[in-house]
Amino acid sequence: MKGYLYILECADGSYYTGSTNDLEKRIQQHQNGEGANHTKKRLPVRLVYFEEYLQIEQAFFREKQIQGWSRKKKEALINGLVELLPKLAVAYRDLR
Repeated sequence: MKGYLYILECADGSYYTGSTNDLEKRIQQHQNGEGANHTKKRLPVRLVYFEEYLQIEQAFFREKQIQGWSRKKKEALINGLVELLPKLAVAYRDLR
């Protein structure tokens, strides 16, 4: 079953990262307040990025990966600035 990784921008400017097997339906659920608690409290939401995978498990793995990223790194991905991703992957503790 196909899967999608997606990033939503909420009304307060925060990002929500999720995965689903039906992107259109899931976005509508978020808009209707039937999604995660994070989006429910920050409506409306806007789809700003997605990736398609052959299997939902791949999308779920990618979701967990991106959830750990900084805001700047997520924005680089959203804006297609993939060349910045390695630089933004440096842990803050390593910068001391």
